[in-house]
Amino acid sequence: MTRIESLLDLIDQTGARCRLFDLGRRVGKLTSTTFARVEQGQIPYPQPYLHHAWIGLLLWHPDSPGRNAVWFLKLPLDEQGFLVQAVRDDLLHRLLQNIGGLVEGSSDALTDNPFSFKPDDEKMALFHAHAGLVLKQPASRYYEYAQHYFAGQLQPELWGNLGYQGIADLAVRLDQGRNEALLIDAAAWLPVEPLCALCRALEHVEPGHRLIQALQPRLEAALASGRDDGGLLAALVRAVSNSPSQTLRKQWLARVLASPRALEAEVIVAIATRCCDSLTDPGLLQPFLERLAAGEAGQTGFSRVLADLMFMPALRGPVMAALRNPQRSETLSKAIGEMFGQGMGKA
Repeated sequence: MTRIESLLDLIDQTGARCRLFDLGRRVGKLTSTTFARVEQGQIPYPQPYLHHAWIGLLLWHPDSPGRNAVWFLKLPLDEQGFLVQAVRDDLLHRLLQNIGGLVEGSSDALTDNPFSFKPDDEKMALFHAHAGLVLKQPASRYYEYAQHYFAGQLQPELWGNLGYQGIADLAVRLDQGRNEALLIDAAAWLPVEPLCALCRALEHVEPGHRLIQALQPRLEAALASGRDDGGLLAALVRAVSNSPSQTLRKQWLARVLASPRALEAEVIVAIATRCCDSLTDPGLLQPFLERLAAGEAGQTGFSRVLADLMFMPALRGPVMAALRNPQRSETLSKAIGEMFGQGMGKA
């Protein structure tokens, strides 16, 4: 047997094919090339969340569908965002101890493994929807009902019969059939609950320009309605967070940050956890920090959110530059001082 020095080496030895997903902030693709460099300690993990790498592995054998397996791994990172090598070695040792489960392609290979985790129901649904596409499998039995509902063929109040797996399948298959057109037409009439569920699914895909534009009136209404919107504004932030259109993302986030509603903990946390790529823009990062410092999350929320953002390789530099901005408010300076010490707050 070839010397096994990494998780990818081990999987390759089983003869399985593998597709990796990042499951931290959203369900997204993680290339094997990137993960190999992470494993080798060449680069920090690109999308850390709560100081961990949250990874989903889809393992399959094209000639033996019964041996397909799914692994979910939560791997701690060091203070620079690099994979802790001792942890990786321990994981490999534990997996090799269960070589039978590995050869059979069983999820039981992670039984009692301290590095395994179970995603929440929504992420699990999105993962299965993505996995179905990879394996060229049909969508779940909930998919057709979701299509009928969003096509307006059922009474709006019947949203309670929607399975989240059906919404996930619909979101992942936006480019199939009339799925995107159905959602564009439905944006105006959807009740708040199914609209929120749809928005939370859209953050895991790349919703197109037309669909985001169709949601624009709902954003404006949410900004005007006050906080009693059933979580809709935060959900809309999540919907736009992974849009390929940087212009639309910036416009939406600028509108939200200019609103008093950005002081609400749920809204500012949605921006912090889902819109990290957009926050590299100083024009968004500075007002975000001001709202975070003045918001309902308080000093504890400020410190936790900022620590999480600064752990991300792409944001560490921009955040430090923004914290040193001489034009920052007294409120932000005070929050910085409470977190880092008064010397930093006066810098």
